[in-house]
Amino acid sequence: MRAFLVSVMMFSCLTMASAQSRSAAVKDFIRVDSPVVALEHVRVIDGTGAPARADQTIIISGGKIVAMGAARSVHVPDGANRMDFTGYSVLPGLVGMHDHLFYPAGGGLYHDMPFSFPRLYLAAGVTTIRTTGSMEPYADLELKKNIAAGKIPGPKINATGPYLEGEGLPLVQIHALTGPDDARRTVDYWAAEGAGSYKVYNFITRAELAAVIDAAHKHGIKVTGHLCSIGFREAAELGIDNLEHGLTVDTEFFPGKQPDVCPNPNQAVVAANKLDVSGIEIQTTIKTLVAHHVALTSTLPVFEQFVASRPDVPQRVLDVLSDDARKAYTSARARVALIKDSAWPVMFPKEMEFERAFAKAGGQLLAGLDPTGLGGIVAGFGDQREVELLVDAGFTPLDAIKIATLNGAQFLGESEHIGSLAIGKQADIVLVKGDPSANIQDIENVELVFKDGLGWDSKKLIESAKGQVGIR
Repeated sequence: MRAFLVSVMMFSCLTMASAQSRSAAVKDFIRVDSPVVALEHVRVIDGTGAPARADQTIIISGGKIVAMGAARSVHVPDGANRMDFTGYSVLPGLVGMHDHLFYPAGGGLYHDMPFSFPRLYLAAGVTTIRTTGSMEPYADLELKKNIAAGKIPGPKINATGPYLEGEGLPLVQIHALTGPDDARRTVDYWAAEGAGSYKVYNFITRAELAAVIDAAHKHGIKVTGHLCSIGFREAAELGIDNLEHGLTVDTEFFPGKQPDVCPNPNQAVVAANKLDVSGIEIQTTIKTLVAHHVALTSTLPVFEQFVASRPDVPQRVLDVLSDDARKAYTSARARVALIKDSAWPVMFPKEMEFERAFAKAGGQLLAGLDPTGLGGIVAGFGDQREVELLVDAGFTPLDAIKIATLNGAQFLGESEHIGSLAIGKQADIVLVKGDPSANIQDIENVELVFKDGLGWDSKKLIESAKGQVGIR
């Protein structure tokens, strides 16, 4: 206990120095900033998939969890900031694995949201993100630095380099690789600049993908992909680490698929729709991914909006959109209802079934939101919706939370520090009213978000971002 008190005193000095260096842009959003914090009488959902534990106490000091257990057995140090949260649950900070910092601007362009998105991710309990593709990689890297320095609020960022894409994408914000040598040069350059991940895209060739994987792995960096020109099995055999979106983008089932050629994505979805998830074609793909240890990122929220019968985004999402963004989203959803013979009413539940089958086979399923599509999926709120949709897909609430926390941390190589609640880990903790282990919608009732032991006011962060998505 003496050693513990000494460490508390040392941290108190560090906390005061750190508090003095924080900018005015963050101070108003910090609700808990104490050397020692005791969260008393909470329900603990630890992120491992284990059953929730009622009436627990967590002690936070030095940015870490230093004690955790039954409330009656945990000693609360004198002078601690004691907070009674009877009726509340704690879970690990979400680890968003497809969490862009940009938003669709119309006309085939995407704009970074350096003001609203970091705030909304943090407010919703997303304490770590992988950007999983960047339109403005320097902006993302600078945001990462400013958040880490306490200048602006936001999550920890694993900044992905710029999209690694071949020739053919009609999007001027993305460089078209000229071949394997260009791919290697690009990977090496952005590794030196601080990129923590890479993402390949629709029109990349097999030769370019092989070069990306080889160069990235030499830097100890993993590669993910939203593919079209290359099928999932081919990518797995080339050594890719992760694939995005799942069956919805896998074109290998398209009849007459040509090497290095991206077929019409809509036709590819129709082809996949004709297959049975339990059939040999899809099961072979699942077995190939699992055998090559390729993770799969679920991004169900962005696809849900393509199904007319699924609900529109709630009012709290509409409130953070700018007037123009709100009008664009509602118009896009209205157009969805007019599409005849859409493949998505069949594809969406089939994707859910595919993800269940992948996880059941031993695959590592990750979670993200992908704030693109029709524009109604935004930072943070979309991450919470992803967890809810995993439960709709057939996962238990505890398993869905694990997918959205510990699985992501494990993939990033950060599970010793984040992703679950345990003594010695960083105090990245989401406090919600209710019990998400019984009712997953309670994950939306965020009260406080601790990141490295600092407690952020969720409601204030959301209020500050109202009307800003689509602008900044």
